[in-house]
Amino acid sequence: MKRKTILVSSVTEILLAGLFVWYTLPVDLMDLDHKEVLELVVFNGSSGNATHITDKEQIQHIIDDLNDVEIKRTRPSMGYSGYGYKLSVYLSDGNEAGDWNNFIINSEDTIRKDPFFYSVIKGYIDYNYIENIAE
Repeated sequence: MKRKTILVSSVTEILLAGLFVWYTLPVDLMDLDHKEVLELVVFNGSSGNATHITDKEQIQHIIDDLNDVEIKRTRPSMGYSGYGYKLSVYLSDGNEAGDWNNFIINSEDTIRKDPFFYSVIKGYIDYNYIENIAE
C-alpha cells in the first residue's frame, strides 16, 4: 500500500512539473512565409467591421512582424469577451493557416488565443499599423 502511494505521488509530481514547464515555455507566435499568404482578414472588435488585406506589402509587413514575436502564456482567457482585432490568415492554397490562426490582438504586447492570454516577451506587434488598416 505504501509503495502504491509513493508511486501515485511521484507520478502526480512529474505531471505537475511537466504542466508547469509547458505553461511557462515561450512560444513563437507564427512561422509563415508571407509569400504563402493570400489574404489577411482583420475583424475590428470595436466596430464590427472586417478588413480584407490582399496587398502584398501590407501582408509582408504584418506577417514578418508577427514572425519575430515570441509569446508566453500569462493567464486563462475563459469568460472574457471583447477584443481589439481578430486576425485570420488565409494561405494561397485556399486553407487557413495552422495553429496560430484566428487569434486576437488586444494590444502591442497582449494576444488572446483561447484558452489563454499571452504576453509578448520578444519582438513587437505593430498594433498601430493594424489599427490604421482596419479603421
